[in-house]
Amino acid sequence: MNDIIPPNFNRNPSESLKMISRCPICHFNYNPIEAKVLAENAGAHLLYIKCQRCGSAILALVLANSFGVSSVGLVTDLESYEVTKFKDADAITSDDILSVYGFLADDQKLELTVFS
Repeated sequence: MNDIIPPNFNRNPSESLKMISRCPICHFNYNPIEAKVLAENAGAHLLYIKCQRCGSAILALVLANSFGVSSVGLVTDLESYEVTKFKDADAITSDDILSVYGFLADDQKLELTVFS
């Protein structure tokens, strides 16, 4: 398997945009027509691109401002509809986590262990 990070990573500022033109896993060139724009806001675009060869996907946040264009990518196994679903969901709170723990503790008869 090839390295995820290309050997010429960060040598050139335009390299970050070239990185989203091909799969970071198998290095297959993406078809730009298949990129989905999931959200847009004031010069920021959330893109979803799925590799036809290996099935992995990336989420890329592309920002355009007076300083130029930059991007940040994230490899994911989510489908585009799942990204949209979770993007619009409420944030998880500490009370949510405690509720899940309580449910699991009751269900599996787990005891809370306190380390001192």
